[in-house]
Amino acid sequence: MTGSADFSWLTIPEVCERLSLTPGKVHRLVEDRALLGMKHDGVFRIPDIFLEGSAPVADLKGTAIVLIDGGFSPEAAIEWLVAPHEVLAMSPIEAIRSGRKTEVRRLAQALAL
Repeated sequence: MTGSADFSWLTIPEVCERLSLTPGKVHRLVEDRALLGMKHDGVFRIPDIFLEGSAPVADLKGTAIVLIDGGFSPEAAIEWLVAPHEVLAMSPIEAIRSGRKTEVRRLAQALAL
């Protein structure tokens, strides 16, 4: 599992509590790619950096779809989103959170080709 000092991993019940949603609605957000997560030791977890306040990061979904449609697994997409990127001088998810979604999606599309 990806590790970083910049974020922690949340279980579905923890995400439900943060977003005030039922488990079914959180699973639907994952199915719709509004959130990404992965199993570790049999427990599905979502990076807390993918949440902003009481909602998923607004522009995560479009980038996740670009990556997954381009051949990334959800796990590989998470790895790419949270790892520092030289061109961005930060991780792609940090760049998305700071309003740089277009730049991040251009990089994601280039990877998908």
